[in-house]
Amino acid sequence: MSFVIIAVVAVLLVSVVAAYVLRRRKAHHRDELRAQASQHRGLADIGQIEADRRTAEADELAARARREDLASQQARLAAEQTQAEVDATRTRANELDPDVHAR
Repeated sequence: MSFVIIAVVAVLLVSVVAAYVLRRRKAHHRDELRAQASQHRGLADIGQIEADRRTAEADELAARARREDLASQQARLAAEQTQAEVDATRTRANELDPDVHAR
């Protein structure tokens, strides 16, 4: 009978030790996973900063292109207006010149 009690106590003791060891391994594994996740988040944060920087640069380039396009349109309108004024002046000169009508 005492052998059975000793065997039961030994099985219980081995079970408790095994459960403790398994719990510690799981906790250690969770800690490792948390560390890896933290490292990945850090890398993702660095990548996000780079992506934000590139987006800002692209926005600046687009804004510069829009400004240059508007300046180009404004210059074209000014050139067209100057050409219209030149044409009007030439037409008026031709209207005033008596030699132009004689031809």
